[in-house]
Amino acid sequence: LGSMKPVIVVHGGAGRIFKEREEGCRAGVVRAALRGYGVLKQGGSALDAVEEAVRSMEDDPHFNAGCGSVLNEKGEVEMDAIIMDGKNLDSGAVSAVKCIANPIKLARLVMEKTKHMLLTDHGAHLFAQAMGIPEVPGEKLITERSRERWKKNLEPDSNPEEFQK
Repeated sequence: LGSMKPVIVVHGGAGRIFKEREEGCRAGVVRAALRGYGVLKQGGSALDAVEEAVRSMEDDPHFNAGCGSVLNEKGEVEMDAIIMDGKNLDSGAVSAVKCIANPIKLARLVMEKTKHMLLTDHGAHLFAQAMGIPEVPGEKLITERSRERWKKNLEPDSNPEEFQK
């Protein structure tokens, strides 16, 4: 076989996308795919490419990841991330993490630097500190749109499902 052409597929999430957000979401998915593809073209690993593509979406307020995440009941950003290596099925995950811009990076560190598969909340926080992952103020991850959706969900007659899109 000759050299394989690198391929990357990026999924921007499920649910209905409203007209006014369509363009930004599409552009964000394309940007994420191109960043991941760029890593592959430079000889980076599939894991590097996946981490880069996800990081791109975590940094993009159009997606429910990182900056732009749906808020929890208290109105905070609380995130989960998981990454898996298809070669050996190793995986790493974090859950309920706060004040970290790119949980995907932390999930990868869990996979590569610990014997664990999943770290959560306080344990994930301590591990992030030990790994030198910078903290960001929680408010930096909250967008106007997530705040509005959260407020709507607090209304007694609200149907939260409707606002998850």
